[in-house]
This record gives sequence, structure tokens and C-alpha cells, in this order.
Amino acid sequence: MPHDNDFSLPQLDGSDIGFDTPNAGGFPSTRDAPVAQKAAADLEQIFDVPVIVSAVLGHSRMPVGDLLKLGPGTVLELDRKVGEAIDIFVNNRLVARGEVVLVDERLGVTMTEIIKGDS
Repeated sequence: MPHDNDFSLPQLDGSDIGFDTPNAGGFPSTRDAPVAQKAAADLEQIFDVPVIVSAVLGHSRMPVGDLLKLGPGTVLELDRKVGEAIDIFVNNRLVARGEVVLVDERLGVTMTEIIKGDS
């Protein structure tokens, strides 16, 4: 049975970077520059780096007094609607959006959208 975290990494050969875009500004072409071949094995040293993954269903604001009154069975209203995508954070950085799923009587998250970062 495959694990949920089994995945294959793409080859990092520069083919998806866009070296064939037109050269602007008279700079030397990057199309002729040597590209180091990368493989998943080159990234193996980072596979064991621990990260914190959070799936945020929604947010709610309330005074501390109301928070202290919460108990089992209390319904907490969130700022999201049923069926709306949830946010997935890695080390407090938004990386994806997804949906809550039920797998073997456990809650899980399936990613439906990857968020590209600025950097």
C-alpha cells in the first residue's frame, strides 16, 4: 500500500525554466549556458528536514472571557463556508489550498491548488 507522502520529484534539467524566451537588453543568451543535471538523489539530504504543516479550516475572533467558556460540544463559528477551500501552510507560509477528506475514519487534506511564492 503506498504512503500518502510517496511522490516522485521532477528532473531539474532547466527545461521548465524558459530558456527559450527572447533575449532582451543585449544580455548573453542563457540558452547556450551549461545547465547542471539534477536528480532526486541530489536532494536526498533535505528529505529528513522536519517541517510544520498546518491545515487551517478558518479563523474566529472572540474575547478571552468567551474563550474560557468554551467546552465540549460548543460550536465555534469560523470565517469560512462549508465547501470553501482550506489553507495549507508549511512553516507558517501559505503553500496550497485544499479540501478536507475522510480516509479510513481519519480526516485528511487533498491539495487542489499550489500557491506559487514571490521568492
